[in-house]
Amino acid sequence: MIAGGGPTGLMLAGELALGGVDVAIVERRDAQVVDGSRAGGLNARSLEVLDQRGIVERFVAEGQVHRVATFTIPLDLRDCPSRHNYMLALKQERIEQLLADWVLRELAVPIYRARDVAGFAQDDRGVDVALAGGGAMRAEYLVGCDGGRSAVRKAAAIDFAGWDASTSYLIAEADVADEPAWGFRPDATGVHGIGKLDDGRRMRAVIEQPHARADGDRALTVDDLRAALVSVYGTDFGVRRASWVSRFTDAARQAVSYRSGRVLLAGDAAHVHSPVGGQGLNLGVQDAVNLGWKLARVVRGASPDALLDSYGAERHPVGARVLRMTLAQTALRRSDDRSKALHEVMSEMMTMDEPRRRYAARTSGLDICYELGASDAHPVVGRRMPDLDVVIDGAPQRVYRLLHAARPVLLDFTGGVADPRAIRARYDGAWELPALGTVPAPPAVWIRPDGHVAWAGDGPLPGGLDEAARRGDRRL
Repeated sequence: MIAGGGPTGLMLAGELALGGVDVAIVERRDAQVVDGSRAGGLNARSLEVLDQRGIVERFVAEGQVHRVATFTIPLDLRDCPSRHNYMLALKQERIEQLLADWVLRELAVPIYRARDVAGFAQDDRGVDVALAGGGAMRAEYLVGCDGGRSAVRKAAAIDFAGWDASTSYLIAEADVADEPAWGFRPDATGVHGIGKLDDGRRMRAVIEQPHARADGDRALTVDDLRAALVSVYGTDFGVRRASWVSRFTDAARQAVSYRSGRVLLAGDAAHVHSPVGGQGLNLGVQDAVNLGWKLARVVRGASPDALLDSYGAERHPVGARVLRMTLAQTALRRSDDRSKALHEVMSEMMTMDEPRRRYAARTSGLDICYELGASDAHPVVGRRMPDLDVVIDGAPQRVYRLLHAARPVLLDFTGGVADPRAIRARYDGAWELPALGTVPAPPAVWIRPDGHVAWAGDGPLPGGLDEAARRGDRRL
């Protein structure tokens, strides 16, 4: 059972359905509608993940391609070795709707709407989940994908450690009578901005408010927006109606553990941070793909429960790194003289190819490397498999098409792997990895369902790898 039908919960449900698992979603909203402004796009690795499942073109067809990533400073992605070397601007509501069409309609995953988790009790065989307003469900495992205020995380008593907010931002979309001051406006309180929507009579405003960090559970109103605009611009530009007004902060928190027995966390339930850099939704989608195949193997009985421990072991460091990156970007965005000097130095450094390529890969999720092999393992081990254009049985094929069914793939480039699972492939080009550059071509690779390389080598597939699959090792 998945608590939460946002991008993370939907992606996880899709992975579990592909893995042959009976899965259901409980979602507090009664429709796939997002209130206010949430995430605004997909990064390169998330696009690769969707490509691995054969659905990426649905998203690309509706989004806007931007060949840059951002670490507060724009980073050119055009020379990044990925088929999707760009950020795709697409509103979260549409991302959710496209995922829901795939998961709920095509994969036939049931969703129970207008339901919310109130608590749970677990034993050694499953989890009894109490629903708000009455009723209960039972599942073998429960995954909390229910956001930063996760009821699942709280009921599991998992500590949410980290940093309190140092600043906050009021964000809104509204109709205006007068033309606003478009663009960014830095001042002593921070960096503010107003962007044009539709015909120019609607705007999206982001106002930094260092001394207005929280509003509790109070719903913000158009009066809050007017006051914020006047404080920065001296006018409210004749705001008439706000379609929504909300607030975000730079608080950064992470669950100390992603698992408590049969209960797991993913997405914002496991980590929250400032939205600068566009990391949040993408981090959650990639959590789901890491967890999905492992949970499916455990539920099917193909691997022991211990395999699930590898989910936190791999994804917690990735989440921690994102938190550090967003904290750093908050520091770079400050408007005092010292921070401006830091921004100038960093901007100069990011014009150099090596730092730019490294941080472009990092902010795009393309440089993630899980600890899967010995120190002398091939450099591709633990990293995402590049989407090579290979030849199989005389026909051209892309590697990511081989991953559509969310099953492991063994590619043999030299004919030296004596294993019935091996797919003979030919590839004559260079192997180029983000941030690393060109690496020697491995004779064979074993690719996990999440697209990361578990093993690279030559000769017969090592017996230890098969044994690893039986005992639940994440290498398969």
